[in-house]
Amino acid sequence: MLSEKVAAPKISIIIPVYNVEKYIGKCLSSLVSQTFNDFEIIAVNDGSKDDSLDILRRFEERYDFVKVIDQKNGGIANARNSGLAAARGEYVCFVDSDDYVCPTYLEELYNACVDTGSDIACCYYYFHFVENDFLFEYPFRCRGILKPAEAMKKLLRDVEIQSLVWNKMYKRALFTDYDIKFPTMCFEDMAVANKIFVHANQVVVIDRPLYYYNQHPASTLATMNADKINDFIRAIAMVRISLEKNGLYEKYKKSYLALTRKTCACCYLYVLKLHNEKKCMRGCMANMRRISRAIRHYSADEFSPTTMFSELPDVVDAPEKLEKDYSTR
Repeated sequence: MLSEKVAAPKISIIIPVYNVEKYIGKCLSSLVSQTFNDFEIIAVNDGSKDDSLDILRRFEERYDFVKVIDQKNGGIANARNSGLAAARGEYVCFVDSDDYVCPTYLEELYNACVDTGSDIACCYYYFHFVENDFLFEYPFRCRGILKPAEAMKKLLRDVEIQSLVWNKMYKRALFTDYDIKFPTMCFEDMAVANKIFVHANQVVVIDRPLYYYNQHPASTLATMNADKINDFIRAIAMVRISLEKNGLYEKYKKSYLALTRKTCACCYLYVLKLHNEKKCMRGCMANMRRISRAIRHYSADEFSPTTMFSELPDVVDAPEKLEKDYSTR
């Protein structure tokens, strides 16, 4: 642990790192050259098997505000949780290790929080398609200061404010005061975003893209499989459970139902892509029917909020499993 005698920085940047030797250098370079300079970088190497750790160590040796945590592979959620446990800043940001940010990323988000007295600041982002170096600016936008209810409605609809963890700055107390941790799954940010936003005094949105979200062959959305689709649906269930437990479902019902419709459409597309890539269309319609049933269940008026995360079932089967055992439909 860093000595408590060392003054805590204003911002802690948490970067989960796993097998990103092609991208981590650019990511860190974009952060060490920020116009805002009162921050620490906590890079959590999650058992990388390539040269990612060596690159992290070189930055750690050169910059005294870079700290590297080396741990066994446990997934991105565990890495983020480790970073949170080590963070000392009043505010926290999360940056994915294969992405990068503009030079004013920290300054603009921090000033937005401080100047408006907001607990969360959001910005927008570019899709950067790495293979052809093409930039596409995220188009669905809003701006200004949002009161809690308005911010929650926009968050749940997942359009103007998405449940992405990396294009935001948060008061660290939103995590520590309420013991919020990321669950070990894909789409873990969707599962916890509502838990963070519900405690924010207000949210400010900057209508500027300050983050570069790299799209490449190893990206999460480019490598969708049955497990990830199941986690996507599981995350929706966890949002419903959280809203129910906090007595907020009726208040945000319309926004939540909009989220389930969007999720259902996305999962249909992911299943089609999955079966097409495997050149195995058998069971595709069965998977779609399963998705429809699950979404209807998590959208129903009658729903038990006592369901535990570990009890949330898989919905989609891998095409190869359906090919071997078509009776599973």
